[in-house]
Amino acid sequence: MVNVLVIGQGARESALGLAFLRSPQVAQVFVAPGNAGMPLIGLTPVPIAETDGEALITFAKAHVALTFVGPEQPLAAGLVDAFQAAGLPVFGPPQALAQLESSKQFAKAFMARHDLPTAAATLVHSLAEAQAALKPFGLPVVIKADGLAGGKGVTVAQDEATATQVLTALYAAQPDAPVLLEEFLQGEEASVLAMFNGQARVLFPLAQDHKRRFDGDLGPNTGGMGAISPAPQFTAAQQAAAAALCDRTLAGLAADGLAGCGVLYLGLMFTAEGPKILEYNLRFGDPETQVLLPQVQNDFYELTVDLLAGQAQPLALDGLTYCGVVAVDPAYPNRGQAYPLQLPDAEQKRYWLPAGVAQTKAGLVSAGGRIFTVLGAGATLAQAQAQAYARMQPLQGALAVRRDIGAKGL
Repeated sequence: MVNVLVIGQGARESALGLAFLRSPQVAQVFVAPGNAGMPLIGLTPVPIAETDGEALITFAKAHVALTFVGPEQPLAAGLVDAFQAAGLPVFGPPQALAQLESSKQFAKAFMARHDLPTAAATLVHSLAEAQAALKPFGLPVVIKADGLAGGKGVTVAQDEATATQVLTALYAAQPDAPVLLEEFLQGEEASVLAMFNGQARVLFPLAQDHKRRFDGDLGPNTGGMGAISPAPQFTAAQQAAAAALCDRTLAGLAADGLAGCGVLYLGLMFTAEGPKILEYNLRFGDPETQVLLPQVQNDFYELTVDLLAGQAQPLALDGLTYCGVVAVDPAYPNRGQAYPLQLPDAEQKRYWLPAGVAQTKAGLVSAGGRIFTVLGAGATLAQAQAQAYARMQPLQGALAVRRDIGAKGL
């Protein structure tokens, strides 16, 4: 049997760790740096920062057969390149390929080059340039800071005052910042995820994230308040269109000489004119991972190793629908305080995925914005949603949740 290292510390990495642990080939899953809740679900945190490439490589050489990179920051910093240079098996894209997420202007140029449908956009580099470019877009207008922002770098400005306020703040922080102004697309959003190596890929069912902080899609964008998968509101034709855009993207990467493996994430908007690409990520989404991986019946270690060898297994699914609800600090997306956590019992550990959890002398406490995800599953979305909220109730304590995860699918 083998050991696996997952890099990251959130509920996404909890879900990845459990997927690997279900493999009969895997003895132990280490998570670097992990969080203090992970030992409760059988995972082993390792106190190494996800950006400390030298220490991660040293640990991986001594302890594991495979490393899987969860978050975007180490990918953008070239961690996979460093692992590959050290001759270590690692699943994730090299730095050149990770630009598709780490640079929004790179992604827009890629989509234009390969005729992939997306929102019209203008790149600006100053406050004056931005203000002059606003008018042709009308309102609402989408403002995207270039670079990584943990899912929080996008503002949909409903009025001119908000747009001016956001742009003024951006350019006060960096006077020559590259900023994308985009047309606002209307429709229903979906997350399309595939594990890939070159043009070989394993495509997951469509998921739907809930980015806004409050019920009814109100409030600021967050890292994600919950997700569902499969999303039953999307037709077979829409699912086929999403798969085609995934394959066209992989073909474009191959044509551009951007080789590598990893996870391709397309944020899609199904508009009246058809699906358009909102963004690319080059890693599993959080909270989508939490509702995608429990569906997978394949040996996840074997699935990953096969893809590393360039072979894509057919995906076997359990046929259930999953709803994941994220418990957050009440002040989220702002910084809050530490709250004591209600610890899961043996049964609750099956569907509790820790994220912002820290150890104190008094016990486990919340630490950060998103604290844990609770999963529900069922033959229908309504059953999955009801189970997720029933399971959340005894674990929530002083934390906050959205009460409408999955509402669009119903």
